[in-house]
Amino acid sequence: MDKHVLEYKKTQGFNLVVQSADLLAKKLTFSQNNTIYMINFSLSDLRKAIDQAYLIDETVSVIELMVGMTDYNPADAEALARLLVERIRADKDKQTVVDAFLHEYQLNSAEGLVLMSIAEALLRIPDAATQDRFLADKLASAHWQEHLNHSDSMLVNLSTGALLLTGLFERHVKANASQVFEHLLGRLGQPLIRKALQSAMHFLGSQFVMAESISSALQNSRYHREFLYSFDMLGEAAVTNSDSERYFSAYLDAIRELSQESGDVPLFEKPGISIKLSALCPRYEPLQHLRSVPELTAKLLALAQCARQGGLTVTVDAEESERLSLSLTIFEAVFTHPSLKGWPGLGLAVQSYQQRAPYVIRWLAALAKSEHRKIPVRLVKGAYWDTEIKRAQEQGLSGYPVFTRKSASDISYLSCACLLLAEPDAFYPQFATHNAHTVAAIRQMAGNRKDYEFQRLHGMGEALYRNLARDPDWLVPCRVYAPIGQYQELLPYLVRRLLENGANTSFVNQIENPDIDIERIVQNPVAFWLGLSDTEKTGVSLPVEIFGRERRNSEGMNLADAEQLFALQKRLDELSGTSHHAGPSINGNCLAGSEQVIVNPAYRSHKVGTIAFSDADTVAAALDTASQAFEAWRSTAVQTRVRYMNNAADLFEYHNTELVSLCVREGGRTIKDALAEVREAVDFCRYYAARALEFFNRPLTLPGPCGEDNFMTYHGRGVFLCISPWNFPIAIFTGQVVAALVAGNTVVAKPAEATSLTAAACVRLLHQAGIPGPVLNFVPGIGSEIGPFL
Repeated sequence: MDKHVLEYKKTQGFNLVVQSADLLAKKLTFSQNNTIYMINFSLSDLRKAIDQAYLIDETVSVIELMVGMTDYNPADAEALARLLVERIRADKDKQTVVDAFLHEYQLNSAEGLVLMSIAEALLRIPDAATQDRFLADKLASAHWQEHLNHSDSMLVNLSTGALLLTGLFERHVKANASQVFEHLLGRLGQPLIRKALQSAMHFLGSQFVMAESISSALQNSRYHREFLYSFDMLGEAAVTNSDSERYFSAYLDAIRELSQESGDVPLFEKPGISIKLSALCPRYEPLQHLRSVPELTAKLLALAQCARQGGLTVTVDAEESERLSLSLTIFEAVFTHPSLKGWPGLGLAVQSYQQRAPYVIRWLAALAKSEHRKIPVRLVKGAYWDTEIKRAQEQGLSGYPVFTRKSASDISYLSCACLLLAEPDAFYPQFATHNAHTVAAIRQMAGNRKDYEFQRLHGMGEALYRNLARDPDWLVPCRVYAPIGQYQELLPYLVRRLLENGANTSFVNQIENPDIDIERIVQNPVAFWLGLSDTEKTGVSLPVEIFGRERRNSEGMNLADAEQLFALQKRLDELSGTSHHAGPSINGNCLAGSEQVIVNPAYRSHKVGTIAFSDADTVAAALDTASQAFEAWRSTAVQTRVRYMNNAADLFEYHNTELVSLCVREGGRTIKDALAEVREAVDFCRYYAARALEFFNRPLTLPGPCGEDNFMTYHGRGVFLCISPWNFPIAIFTGQVVAALVAGNTVVAKPAEATSLTAAACVRLLHQAGIPGPVLNFVPGIGSEIGPFL
């Protein structure tokens, strides 16, 4: 263990401050012999530990990981990594075109961003005219001349010349770039530039995608027999059933074709195939688990049985964090199926940037031992970091499922590697990495063992593994993860690879840059992380804090957490029999009216409640009451109105399940959409409250007709009639009402007839938050009753 970790443990009172997911997780983490605890705890206990670690505190998680890294010797790892980097930099003449291109056009430059935009958009723009306008806009924004003859690669310099040619118009009439570009296209031939750039995108894609078919990929692999191969059929998540059937057939055909070429060699020396579960079911998500789990289990089992018969390995690819629990359930069901007994060919990819990674590995170890056979585990760092961070913020989670610092992800990778190497009877480890320090650390921890492999992506890490192969003592195989697909399927994968290669923190990016000191590149991640301040150790603000001091983000619910989902469903079931009643609310008093029965549009035999509709006299009374209350409300201090809106936000969050229940039962919304509606209403309350504090009582200067300045102050304008649609009964209804109220206006709110009960519940909470009855009046009913008053 690194001495810095021991010092941190001593000075920080480590045993007192660490709070793991539960006692089980603590025992698993602090044990010096993980095998003992894996035997003592059941698979269900270990799965529970995984779920409870979903959003564990990042600092606590990193410290626990470092404590478990007993076999890691950073000095030895740094020494070997330094040697590898020096060799790679000395082999500059063998630099790949992609490495040279991405080194020249880094993503922190305007030109790099332009090229990323082209790569991302050009492949999906369907018509030539739009492609031309897009290129005219993008190519005008960069300074290509600064890169001319700057690279050591002739091909990169030629590409720069082409980009410079297409960007020449920037120097002349940038204000009218579109016309100049059209003139240039006219001189050179309209398809010429577009075709050249499309060819460049094809070329870039070919550096990352091995072939368009399994047959071609097998042919290409024969030229590089020093590597093993794992083939990945390109394709994103299935959207329709026909998509999923097409992908399933493609996987099945690929397995059969690979089986004919596998030969009589040991299982882990044969080619394998990787499978994305999201490609096999259009409803692969937590709220659709009742459908997706049985469907995906059957399809994965069929593919695994075919692979076993053909003597191949199958690896289930890792995807977004919200799908992890589903994938483990499916994997366990297939792995334990009697038809696969004794076959160690079904593997799983584990992402170390997920904080649950070590818990997943411990569970997999117990699963392997329960079936008395190994599991091939491909350890990767993860490729969806930006998406994971943004989704956690958008969902309002209490934390992040992934580490927010790269050094923390690197520490997690090494810790997970320790766990895999510590269980030789449970795992065949497959370490997917392009990082020299990571490779060196694994080699140091593994010692003389050869029962594992490294993996690299096709088109990446070639220099690193080429130099490793020079060592006569290096007998560990390297497998190439080789994507296969048509050009139209290239876009998402190409963009991910370009982002990964071009990121400033990427090892692939840094290793070729002589301006970056080698010591910085090979530094062990533990020392780097310990050198950070407490603030720096968490690199991204928590989802609740993304708006800073202005306002809190609305609290969400982690629907991928089985316990939370079960608790929500149980509460919704309890509320499903509640009968609601509402009617007009004038001056804070509930009035009678023409009663209508409200039924669930999805189950029309289920009665939700009754609503009393307003008549013309009720509407007139509401308008009169709101008019009389206007002056007093407009004069109310803006701080008071803001406090009421923030109170309402808190009440909406507190009663979110009741609002969701009504929204689902009366409006026919899905649970996921209803939760999003409540959160949007909460955001509206806090957003408009923040805007009111920013603008109200501040003079507004407007230019007059003759040049003089006119001064005015923000204030209420009168009575607002707020009419909302049925399909957003909480968000839009609440948003327009609170916007008018916080500005000092009184409101008469008229919801859609179909969702009046939901709107009435929102009005009750707004009144409860402090908004006076005369200020907010509620008139459910038919639109014809409102019309005469407009």
